[in-house]
Formats: sequence, C-alpha cells, structure tokens
Amino acid sequence: MGAGHHHQLYRPGDSLVHRLPPECKLPAVAGFAVVVVATPRDAFWAFGVYVLLLAAVAAVARVPAAFVLRRMVIEVPFVVFAVALPIIGLGARVEVLGLSLSAEGLWAAWNILAKATLGVVASILLAATTEPRMMLLGAQRLRLPPLLVQIAMFMLRYMDVILDEMRRMRVARESRGFAARDVRHLPVLAKSAGALFIRSYERGERVHLAMLSRGYTGSMPVIHEGGASVASWATAALLPAAALATAVLSWSIT
Repeated sequence: MGAGHHHQLYRPGDSLVHRLPPECKLPAVAGFAVVVVATPRDAFWAFGVYVLLLAAVAAVARVPAAFVLRRMVIEVPFVVFAVALPIIGLGARVEVLGLSLSAEGLWAAWNILAKATLGVVASILLAATTEPRMMLLGAQRLRLPPLLVQIAMFMLRYMDVILDEMRRMRVARESRGFAARDVRHLPVLAKSAGALFIRSYERGERVHLAMLSRGYTGSMPVIHEGGASVASWATAALLPAAALATAVLSWSIT
C-alpha cells in the first residue's frame, strides 16, 4: 500500500482507539451512523446519549474538542440548508423570536443538524485515529470491491502530487505578472486547468505502464498481517452496541 504520510485529519497517538485494527473501526462507525439515522427525531435524550458516547471515544483517543471543532467546517453546507428549512417550509407556522417559522421545517432542521453533526464527528474521530492508508487496508481486509479500493489508494497517493503541480503552475503564472482579479482572467485559468488535466492524464499513463512492467495484472497484492482479534472486534463494537441499545429504548418509548 505504500509508506504513506500523515494526513491533516490524522492525529498521531498510541491510545486504545488508535491501536484498534481499521477493519474493526470502519464497521463500528458505519453501524453507529446507521443507528443515529434510524433514531426518532423527537428522542432528544437519545441524541444526548450519542454525544456522550462520542465524547467518551474522544477522551479515550485523547483527541481534543478543539481539534474536532476546527474540522467540522465541512458541515457548513448542511447548516445553511437546515437554517433555510424553517423559513421556506410549508404547513403550520409558529412564532420564534418574532419570526414566523414552519413547524415541520423546524423539525426537519433539527433532524438534519443533529444526525449530520453526529455523523461528521464520528467520521472525524475515525480519521483522527486512523491513517488514510490504514483505512484502505481495512477496506481491503473487509473484502470491499478491489477496484474501488485501488482507485481510492491511487487518489490518496497522487492527490498531493497533483496539488503540488497546481501550486507550481500558480507560481509560474504569478512570476510572469498574472493575477486573477475578475472574469476576464477566466480563460487563462481554464487553460491552466486543461493543462493540469493533460499532465495528470499523461502521468497516469506513465504510472500504469510502469506498473505493468513490474508485473501488475489488474489487482494489488493483498497484505496479510493477521486478522483482528476477538477482543478488538468486541472493543470496537461497544460504540454501535451502546448506540443501538439507546435507539431501541427510544423506539419503545415513542
């Protein structure tokens, strides 16, 4: 899979969560997300329990709250959409701070924000405690489609290469006095994007030929480092199991 490198989302550490095999953590986070989505939107206490579960995981993994909060910017589009729902929603209206808002829109906004936030935080904790290349290795061990794993692996490997190529092209433009200030400069940027695509495509062809010359037959070698232990699976299952118990109780109450 290659040596790899630390990603911005990854926080090196030696906690119990860090040491769990990736093939255990991936299903655990996916199971937690499914349970959260299936929880009734009016079970407020259940969402509070989910927050406490994630806080416990963060504490065990020694991931600071500030680290998680800074990386939750990715949720901004969901927040904007959720905020707009009570305003544009139809149906019965309620007064909130002098504003006439849709009651159903408020429920929908809460439902989206609560569940999306929990899913994002769980994903951030997964990324903070698992190197990207190890996630791909875990996906490989879980027998995900090999082609998808290979595409993700090459994307991870060459993303920084392409970004570095973009930076060099930008520096070359600016060293010649170019500065994009308005729409008149779009043709230059479009040509740069086209050149970047051609360079990336040609690089991909060269890499593919190099792989073929080294015996590549359409699948990457499977790395066998021993399966995860029963204890590892049991530890990883604590999060989705606790969430499932909470969800079942919320279903029985409602």
